Amino acid sequence: MPWYWYLLEFVSGLLLANGVPHFVAGISGSPFQSPFATPSGVGESSPMINVYWGFANLVGGGVLFGKFGTGDALGWVLAGAGVLVMGMFGASHFGKVRASKHVPPVAKPKQPNAPGPV
Repeated sequence: MPWYWYLLEFVSGLLLANGVPHFVAGISGSPFQSPFATPSGVGESSPMINVYWGFANLVGGGVLFGKFGTGDALGWVLAGAGVLVMGMFGASHFGKVRASKHVPPVAKPKQPNAPGPV
């Protein structure tokens, strides 16, 4: 196999792993960071944008792995390494982004003075 097939298997793992959180956030109706938001990768995009972006990543990763997947153990290891690398990047990046959005806790509504039991 040409060496670049192994590189493409790694890239397919990156794309497959990147597609999952975007697609899941989108189909659950939640906004999520994407490259199309402002600022890119930090701002949140609409659920529909995330469905499209996640689907494009899943299709791209699937096509690469289907076309260039060698089927040997090294190919599976490299695709898995791509998934792991993207997972570690996503956990690090999005953890920092979400931690920096100091969202205040939801305040409980004030209740009027209700008369006690009679």
